Amino acid sequence: MPVITNIEDLKRIYERRAPRMFYDYAESGSWTEKTFRENTSDFEDIYLRQRVAVDMTGRSTASQMIGEDVAMPVALAPVGLTGMQCADGEIKAARAAEKFGVPFTLSTMSICSIEDVAEHTTKPFWFQVYTLKDEDFMRRLFERARAAGCSAIVITVDLQVLGQRHKDLKNGLSAPPKLTPKSIANMMTKVQWGLGMLGTKRRFFGNIVGHAHGVKDASSLSSWTAEAFDQSLDWAQIAKFKEMWGGKMIIKGIIDVEDAKMAAKVGADAIIVSNHGGRQLDGALSSIRALPAIMDAVGDQVEVHLDSGIRSGQDVLKALALGAKGTYIGRAFVYGLGAMGEAGVTKALEVIHKELDISMALCGRRRIDELDRSILMIPENFEGRWQS
Repeated sequence: MPVITNIEDLKRIYERRAPRMFYDYAESGSWTEKTFRENTSDFEDIYLRQRVAVDMTGRSTASQMIGEDVAMPVALAPVGLTGMQCADGEIKAARAAEKFGVPFTLSTMSICSIEDVAEHTTKPFWFQVYTLKDEDFMRRLFERARAAGCSAIVITVDLQVLGQRHKDLKNGLSAPPKLTPKSIANMMTKVQWGLGMLGTKRRFFGNIVGHAHGVKDASSLSSWTAEAFDQSLDWAQIAKFKEMWGGKMIIKGIIDVEDAKMAAKVGADAIIVSNHGGRQLDGALSSIRALPAIMDAVGDQVEVHLDSGIRSGQDVLKALALGAKGTYIGRAFVYGLGAMGEAGVTKALEVIHKELDISMALCGRRRIDELDRSILMIPENFEGRWQS
């Protein structure tokens, strides 16, 4: 068993064990991947202020996200195709999150269904919703999430049009994977992954197949997906979804101050500053660079979370010190899942928690609510100065 000390260790194992098309799906952005890269590298521009001779006993990373108690303000982000990274991946990730005491967010485009995850967990999870044209399907999706005991929905608003991800197109990404000479040759080298997939019945998009009108198998799914996303989405429709759901709503995909203001106006319980992990508009600001201006604009009106680029507990610390009340990890937990299954997700959470706890202590802070910008050294032009 290799010694795992950071998220990069899990990523190396994951790359060896997962089929190439699914590794590339997780580890890529759109177009030139500029935003994908800067989501992580921009964290490095922020420095931490070390403080000494401060009582560091009795520390706690416990906090709340949308009123729910969390062991640390880190949720598992919604990631499509998680059940292709590892057999029954969404169930395994949800169980690890529950045991650790952090929220798990299930994607609409998951392999395991809402019902699958609810059956294998005991606490409420969050459900991420893509805005689709089929209103009847959307209504039934909310009903299923309600029946499963989901405590919040996460509306993703930055995927009306799909960003082009070159690797996915070249790999012929699909679930289950298309069998070509190249994909078969690659999958034959992933013995552990293959045995897991042979042992599960969950190989299709579980929230859609058998639930969306006319989608009964993989062949009908592809044509449905190509036409499913609602390009006419606007704020009035988002308000309608909130009314349709009737519970807590988080809006994911906010990267601009004006959009943050609109999200607060329609009554979001929280917004997630996110550029979809650099997978949509390439050339957009990284999430961490966009966060300060959004905090200044709406931080006193709505709970602000941050997603995209977090690979360590220090990244979490920096986002929290800039004002975010919560953060999300997507790729970081997928690395763990693909490397070691449920135990790998737990390990990813342990790594991030330890880094957060120790770094917080060395900055002279004992509790999450003590974090503020005074523990950071931020370059003067970090947010950028742009011509009007």
